[in-house]
Amino acid sequence: MTYRTIEYSVDDAVATITLNRPQARNGFTTEMADELGAAFTEADRDDAVRAVIFAAQGRDFCVGMDLTAGGSDEDVTDPEWVEWSTRVVRPMTDLNKPVIVAMQGAAIGVGLSMTLAADFRLAATDSRFGFVFARRGLFPEGGSLWFLPRIVGLAKAKEWMITGRVFGADEALAAGLVTSLHDAEELLPAARALAAELTTQVAPVSVAAIRRGLVAMSGDKTPDDVFTLDARLISYAFASSDLREGIMSFLQKRPPHFTGQVATELPHLDDWLS
Repeated sequence: MTYRTIEYSVDDAVATITLNRPQARNGFTTEMADELGAAFTEADRDDAVRAVIFAAQGRDFCVGMDLTAGGSDEDVTDPEWVEWSTRVVRPMTDLNKPVIVAMQGAAIGVGLSMTLAADFRLAATDSRFGFVFARRGLFPEGGSLWFLPRIVGLAKAKEWMITGRVFGADEALAAGLVTSLHDAEELLPAARALAAELTTQVAPVSVAAIRRGLVAMSGDKTPDDVFTLDARLISYAFASSDLREGIMSFLQKRPPHFTGQVATELPHLDDWLS
């Protein structure tokens, strides 16, 4: 696919998806939504990719919906219509690879909510955030009403979403919204260093099962379904070459070399998590 609002590249088993509308402060558009969804799907289908970095050109990550881009001609009343942010968040949620977001400057509205399905959110010390929907007469999107309270707790989610206020990097870190803070020039190197660790030190099949299982099980009232899943996964692991490699590399005090491929060796998660 040819991308116009984003950039997509793969290097050393890491796919980097970069917002590329710096002249508009990476304002979110329908075209960007569709391209991001396609890029995350492309990364998921590529066996050469073991981790994804989601970044942005320019001084801001994304200032929210681009209100100057004009309206969409889509029929939003169609029962089959998929909301724009969901087009990004759903494939990110279902991804079998870990996702690292690197945010600088402003991450506002959809520019923040579309990152909540990621596994790590790294931020520059000058970054600022806001779920400003109530101040625009809008509503949260991209599943953020589900994700945010699970990340920062219900009380903080209510405070941020109901007031719609903009807050800084230190508050985001204290609440657990972001994983770590970095000087602006160190943000991408930090994301790449984390990606390098994920692509060399952990088994991709294990990571896929863990990230998807955590989301699927987070709403269960009891751990009973998790116990059932655990039995299936552990039984599956005992027949895998990755488990043997993990044990041998530990005993031999050497880096692991995991050969399991998500495309061919991932357990039956779609069935087991339903």
